[in-house]
Amino acid sequence: MKLSNTLGTAFIMGALLVALSACAPKEGPVEEAGRKVDEAAQQAGEKIEEAGEKIQEAAEGNAD
Repeated sequence: MKLSNTLGTAFIMGALLVALSACAPKEGPVEEAGRKVDEAAQQAGEKIEEAGEKIQEAAEGNAD
């Protein structure tokens, strides 16, 4: 009797986990816009860093 209760409980828990994972919320328009802003900010930061490195290299070349 205990084995059947344990198996039944395990089956129900597994079914609930599958059902809950299927209900994951999709990304809405605000979240998508926020993600795009984050990506743009990161790309801008990388470009600024590259420009700073080029300026530093040019300054070192002029110092010699």
